[in-house]
Amino acid sequence: MTKQAPRAERVVSLVPSITEALAQARPDALVGATDWCTHPAGLDVTRVRGTKNPDLAAIRALEPDVVIVNKEENRELDVRRLREAGVRVHVTVIETVPDALSAYDELFDDVLGWPRPDWLAEARELWCGALPPESSTAAVPIWRDPWMVVGSSTFTGDLLGRLGIGNAFGEHPDRYPKVPLEEIDAAGADVVLLPDEPYVFTSADGPEAFTRTPTRLVSGRLLTWYGPSLPEAHRVLGSVLSGPWT
Repeated sequence: MTKQAPRAERVVSLVPSITEALAQARPDALVGATDWCTHPAGLDVTRVRGTKNPDLAAIRALEPDVVIVNKEENRELDVRRLREAGVRVHVTVIETVPDALSAYDELFDDVLGWPRPDWLAEARELWCGALPPESSTAAVPIWRDPWMVVGSSTFTGDLLGRLGIGNAFGEHPDRYPKVPLEEIDAAGADVVLLPDEPYVFTSADGPEAFTRTPTRLVSGRLLTWYGPSLPEAHRVLGSVLSGPWT
């Protein structure tokens, strides 16, 4: 039997998705999070600024047993400075849904010493089966002025693929490339998915830009977050993104 890690009692998370998971599992042990950590609602912890500009002095003052970061969302410079100050930092690397679930296995078993939450097994059952055939393609802008889209090797692209939706820019060499609006609209996608984060696309801000391709507003949390939202994402997105696109 694998020996469980010592139980972490003071944890800072600089990753919104992981913050939600930790707050659900042990709210008493989560002592710090970023300003972008918006779930669960009413989260009452010390805020340590953003994912890209964390307040390192504030983090150190919290005396955490461990700080949780993500390779994509957080800066290597901040990781290095925290470690040089003697702070334990655990770095997650997540590019697919299975990556996310494996990262949580390691996090709960080997880093935090906490029991695995029930949603983790449910998410694995829902998301980690055989890949379905591709039934449609989507372009997914994440920003405008300049326009940026989901490219290759991303969690969002993998999640869509597990719903049978191909990424129109999935072969682009960049993960989040800048692409002119005209190219997005002419990419041949069946639909343009407009999430409400990181850029807040709304019915009055986004759909009007596309003259060729149908658009659909979607929850950014369900499309881009990896954590307790995954079971809900499978149920909701599977229905919302089933087409037909008009």
